[in-house]
Amino acid sequence: MTPTGTRRRVLLLGGTGEGRVIASRLAGSADLEVVTSLAGRVRDPRWPEGEVRIGGFGGADGLSEWLSANDIRAVLDATHPFAARITKNAFDACRANSVPYAMYRRPPWREQPGDTWLPVRGLDHAAELVPTVGSRAFLTIGRQGVSAFGRVKDVSFLVRSIDPPSGTVPPHSQLLLARGPFDVEAEVDLMRTHGIDVVITKNSGGEQTYAKIAAARQLSIPVIVVERPPIPATAPAFDSEAGAVDWLTAFGSGTAL
Repeated sequence: MTPTGTRRRVLLLGGTGEGRVIASRLAGSADLEVVTSLAGRVRDPRWPEGEVRIGGFGGADGLSEWLSANDIRAVLDATHPFAARITKNAFDACRANSVPYAMYRRPPWREQPGDTWLPVRGLDHAAELVPTVGSRAFLTIGRQGVSAFGRVKDVSFLVRSIDPPSGTVPPHSQLLLARGPFDVEAEVDLMRTHGIDVVITKNSGGEQTYAKIAAARQLSIPVIVVERPPIPATAPAFDSEAGAVDWLTAFGSGTAL
């Protein structure tokens, strides 16, 4: 165990429910001082336990400087699976500073019997595809990226996000502000009420918003699924909170070195 007063200071890149769980499990650590970073893109974020930092770092160079200035000894990236920019910046900054880096990523959703999935590479691809699939789309990709559908004129969109979308919204759209978790029955009712004939989602994984997938299956509605961006191939990656906690715990106690 690290001697009292010499706890290792580590950075947890959060903003997800799993990030909050990891921070909570490490809150009483005698070996680690955990700082959770939130991007500040949600107006009313759910706060994790422990020290919290809000806002960006100024790219990989800014993060590299911050790691050095704050004596950060390891970084655990538990950001959203589609937060590709911060993941790349964090990986590059850690490599430049020789700081250990690892990732937590919740398992992706998998297509099940009865699903009709249409995988796409990105939001622009989804915007091109949606008019060929349906005319009333349930767009559930969060507030960022909605502008990719801003020029789609032949589709009416029900846009759901926690906060209002940034940028241009589709010309025929209705905004629904809501935060998960959602249940299947309510999602079925919502889709029926709005006459939804296609769902657009990122493959975020997790239980908070999976109900829309199950509801679409029940209603035989096709789902345009945006595939996840790639992750750094050489970084340790965990698909369970326990694995991520164990990595940081071992680092804190020195047994991982």
